[in-house]
Amino acid sequence: MKFVAFERAKQGTGASRRLRISGKTPGIVYGGGTEPQLIEVDHNALWHALKKEAFHASILEMELAGNVSKVLLRDVQYHPFRQLVQHIDFQRVDAKTRMTMKVPLHFKGEEESDAVKLEHNLVNHVTTELEVNCLPAELPEFIEVDLSGLKNNGTVTLKDIKLPRGVKWVSHGKVNAVLASASAPVAEEEEVKAEGAEAAAAAPAGKGGKPAAKTPAAKTPAAKTAKK
Repeated sequence: MKFVAFERAKQGTGASRRLRISGKTPGIVYGGGTEPQLIEVDHNALWHALKKEAFHASILEMELAGNVSKVLLRDVQYHPFRQLVQHIDFQRVDAKTRMTMKVPLHFKGEEESDAVKLEHNLVNHVTTELEVNCLPAELPEFIEVDLSGLKNNGTVTLKDIKLPRGVKWVSHGKVNAVLASASAPVAEEEEVKAEGAEAAAAAPAGKGGKPAAKTPAAKTPAAKTAKK
């Protein structure tokens, strides 16, 4: 994706406020072995670009003063309640330096799995993005996760998928992250519990709340009277 940025000379709270009033968003570009540079971006164009997944998880082409450079989106500051981007940060990309980036997961095939087709399980996407480390040229826009082999009450973990070539998972101490899980519908479980409760309530209660034992007919007073 490509976007246009402009050089920003002034900095400070007052200058940034005036910039936002004029329909621009202040930002900064850093890294790549050169000094950080102040920039400004058209707010409306930026707002629509931020709605696209690729703008957050892929290498971008920034046109600045007639030159095009490759950057990554690193931080966005939004207004607490208004639809306003207050500030944005980009990092220059060095083609020979490995980088760490969060990549979204795209799930497919769950409707064809035994868990859904046969067992009517509900599938929960536990992890929606992975933090990976790779060279810029190897950065995937997204990672696909195939759920067609999901079984009843089963899970799909990181070890069940194949990462793209050159891409390594940043584990942060986790041995094997769960990506998706299947479970029986809650309604069915509650129905079974309700049936059990109704059956228990239907039985006559004895001492301590336990069902009373049946008295043999031959030992009841009515039975003795009938024998005389």
